[in-house]
Amino acid sequence: MSETKAPDASRRSERSRRAIFDAALALVSESGYAKTTVEGIAARAGVGKQTIYRWWPSKAAVLLDAFLDLAARAAEEAGADPGQTELPDTGDLAADLRVVLRATVDELNNPRYDAPTRALAAEGSTDPALGARFTEALLEPQLRVFARRIEAARAAGQVDPAVDARLATELLVGPLHHRWLHRTGPLTHAYADALVDHALRGLAPRP
Repeated sequence: MSETKAPDASRRSERSRRAIFDAALALVSESGYAKTTVEGIAARAGVGKQTIYRWWPSKAAVLLDAFLDLAARAAEEAGADPGQTELPDTGDLAADLRVVLRATVDELNNPRYDAPTRALAAEGSTDPALGARFTEALLEPQLRVFARRIEAARAAGQVDPAVDARLATELLVGPLHHRWLHRTGPLTHAYADALVDHALRGLAPRP
């Protein structure tokens, strides 16, 4: 007599989570954040609404976790080392910053990321708890990585000793995100390169 195995609850839960993440990202991209609802996500994912509320308090919380999961999967697809949390350091600060800012431009222009990132940025401005988690999980780690690269360049004599690495980081990434968020102009590699050039003129060692 063959033995019947009990269903794997953890595997079933993981499938449900994946379906919910995929549904949330798809609906925000297709219909916009305002028209996306927990009911719609549940229907698209093939789960009950109560399943979503058991794991998340709101659609914004679902979307944030879905976006974090998307970023992790994208890193795996690109073959990135999860432990690699530093910018490239070839000894050429300008070249290293151009590589990273160009990659950021590509990501911000990618429809896969654009809609959910805009939705989270907008919702985070009115929901302090979500905004804090969004900043802690997504923005701060990126800013710290930039700051460490600038600190290394400062130690190597490539930028002025008085430079504040955090402020220097904001000089680089702030205008990029401002242009993307407010659509004040095209977001291109040429623009990213210009940001690097202008920022490094201000960061250069003084005679």
